[in-house]
Amino acid sequence: MRNNRPLTLFVAAFTVVFGFLTTPQLFAASKEKVLHSFNRNDGANPYAGLIFDAAGNLYGTSDGGGAFGGGTVFELTSGAGGTWTETVLYNFGAGDGDGGGPEASLTFDAAGNLYGTTVAGGMYCGPSGCGTVFELTPGEGGTWTEKVLHNFNVNDGDGAWPVAGVIFDAAGNLYGTTPSGGALGRGTVFELTPGAGGTWTETVLFNFGAGNPQGGLIFDTAGNLYGTTDVGGTKACPNCGTVFELTKGTNGMWTKKVLHNFGSNGKDGRNPVAGLIFDAAGNLYGTTLQGVGGGGTVFELSPTVGGGWKEKILHSFDGNNDGKEPRAGLILDAAGKLYGTTAMGGAADCRFSDLPCGTVFRLTPGTNGEWTEKVLRSFNGSDGAGPFAGLIFDAAGNLYGTTASGGTGSGCNGGGCGTVFEITPN
Repeated sequence: MRNNRPLTLFVAAFTVVFGFLTTPQLFAASKEKVLHSFNRNDGANPYAGLIFDAAGNLYGTSDGGGAFGGGTVFELTSGAGGTWTETVLYNFGAGDGDGGGPEASLTFDAAGNLYGTTVAGGMYCGPSGCGTVFELTPGEGGTWTEKVLHNFNVNDGDGAWPVAGVIFDAAGNLYGTTPSGGALGRGTVFELTPGAGGTWTETVLFNFGAGNPQGGLIFDTAGNLYGTTDVGGTKACPNCGTVFELTKGTNGMWTKKVLHNFGSNGKDGRNPVAGLIFDAAGNLYGTTLQGVGGGGTVFELSPTVGGGWKEKILHSFDGNNDGKEPRAGLILDAAGKLYGTTAMGGAADCRFSDLPCGTVFRLTPGTNGEWTEKVLRSFNGSDGAGPFAGLIFDAAGNLYGTTASGGTGSGCNGGGCGTVFEITPN
């Protein structure tokens, strides 16, 4: 369902600091463990990342599989001896306006309810639908009840096909993006506001005329929203993408400001499809699919005097051993190191593709202004392939994520239905 997947990826399976990085250190001896391999009956092709609850259980979504073929919401619970047990909390595709194809990470509220989006399903836009925003509420005996909070309807000027998740503001409103639809047809930023009787009202905050925002949003401390667009930009590179900020005015209207247009020079990245993160100093970090190295980039945007932003390319992937096509956002550790994934590339030969299966990487800032990349894991198919999503930390500093294919599960044309993995960095 995802419209930004590379055509070459796994066709057989499922269809703060200036300077460039030094030569990547490959084949690092980090410890990886596959916590779960999907088998289609319990879900297939998880494109989204994971979240923890307070008890240390993991929650995520799968784009396909499950009881009705429309994907799942799942939980992984740790047990004795390092084992993990998967429970499917909800199966999409049951009909009656249900969503389908969840491709984004989930969000908890303070009461323990889960919120997310689906690319397909819903009440409108024909049999496949334009997607939904949903809530899952836990009940007696471990049951979870789904409620559709909003059905997208491109025919009414609404957004369509959200591939990113939603975030809360302090008042309990939800915010997200759609890469298509809206008054100008190129995507939206939307807000959902809770009302009496459990109702939610959608407001389109911004309509893109050139953009297609595929990544999620983040807030700064002043309540401004930040995100990326896959395309758009300057006349010199109108399809290279942007980083934008939305600011709410006293009249309640939101104004967009472009912080960076990609492709402005021969060393810049292009086509960001993931969201952003802030560091403590207010710098922004993100990834682009394309770049001068052939495999995409990691970039930093730093605010300057006068309200501008200065971009630095921290790393250009070579498209081979050190990774290719970073499609997810980044995370920071306490030491200022960045961690992320590439959907392709790596040192391993993928067992069901001519292409390597993707990587987990770390970028370490140096005192000389350079950043050093280390590949923590090159996937080989048996342990997963195609990590489209980003990573999360546990309290001990271990990394957790998903792969969209690979693993030992059956039911996905011989290529594996995807995995959940844990990596202990060396």
